Amino acid sequence: MPIFSYKAKNEQGRFKTGQVVAVNESSAIKYINARGLSSPSIKEISEIEYRFLYLINPIKGKHLVVFSRQFSIMMTASVSVTDALLTIIEQTDNIKFKNIISKVAYDVNNGASLSDALKKHPKVFTSFYCSVVKAGETSGKLDNVLEYLADEIEKDYDLVKRFRGAMIYPAFVVCGLIIVGFVFMLSVLPNLIKILQETGGSLPLSTRIIIAVSNFLQAYLIPLIILVVILIIVIRFSLKTPAGRRRLDYITIKTPIIGSIFSLVYLVRFSSSLSTLLRGGVIVTRSLEIVRDIINNFYFREVITDTIDKINEGGSITDALNNSPYFPKMVPQIMMVGEKTGHLEESLDEISKFYGKELNSKLNNLNTLLEPLIMVIMGIGVAIMVAAIIMPMYNMASQF
Repeated sequence: MPIFSYKAKNEQGRFKTGQVVAVNESSAIKYINARGLSSPSIKEISEIEYRFLYLINPIKGKHLVVFSRQFSIMMTASVSVTDALLTIIEQTDNIKFKNIISKVAYDVNNGASLSDALKKHPKVFTSFYCSVVKAGETSGKLDNVLEYLADEIEKDYDLVKRFRGAMIYPAFVVCGLIIVGFVFMLSVLPNLIKILQETGGSLPLSTRIIIAVSNFLQAYLIPLIILVVILIIVIRFSLKTPAGRRRLDYITIKTPIIGSIFSLVYLVRFSSSLSTLLRGGVIVTRSLEIVRDIINNFYFREVITDTIDKINEGGSITDALNNSPYFPKMVPQIMMVGEKTGHLEESLDEISKFYGKELNSKLNNLNTLLEPLIMVIMGIGVAIMVAAIIMPMYNMASQF
């Protein structure tokens, strides 16, 4: 749908600017007037402006959370799907999301089901989201599933925020050490080298290594920066290949401290998502296919693919999980009990709760776990400085 940029007067005579999504210019003017604005000057934004707006207005998890909660409340109040979507459009500030919801409302108004309309925007509404919505449409419990989706998305969003927050401190310290190291090597160290070399005495090995590194950086700084940029580009492209992605996923789950957190995230997503889909009436194989799409790790996805193959061959859902090094033995054992008793969904809920608590505990202790590592890095940096620079200067001063 077109996006129009406008400038109009409010009741106090002050000008207000903004963007509005509408079918055409006249619809846009009606929308602006309905908001108490008058004398609007309006124009459809260009393709470049359109892309720029999309770039600076990314759709985040919080937008989906608010959308799902608002939608759920209006479904509970027996508001029609189209009217609910139109109301949400007016309350949505993100222009990109507003445009997508407008397209969904247009498709629903023309006879498409809500889940089919959402499927046209896979970058925003995942296959998991659409499948749960479809299950809600089929069962007549759309309000309940939308509330559940809001809760699940909010959990994921909070999890990402907490993880990033915990990583800010160590990342800041490491980056600070690197910047200080470069400044020292390029600005401070050359002057100290001259002083040390003027003494004429023999320098320790650590000092000679530091001098060699400093000379190298001064002579080849520009080529080194170009090489680093090229290396980053090559790595980014390689990560888009299956082999590169596989290596990154392996490193992700094998890295000390961080790897166990990612593994717990995948376990919680697997169990909670599979439970929801099965409870919504989605068949086991299709549920596993959807769960596989939302778990962003090659090795976990491979195990889920093997599980689907085992089921298609007449086996149990736990056959492939029993032989996987990435799923703890407790997971298939609890699932096997749930499968035999006909309460697989409840068993998956228990798994999700158990590993969810363990994940929360690890995230709460992440800074505590990383602090010793940071102290070791800082200690090594200080030790190098003392051994290579401070000690030779102290020895030189003691000679006088």
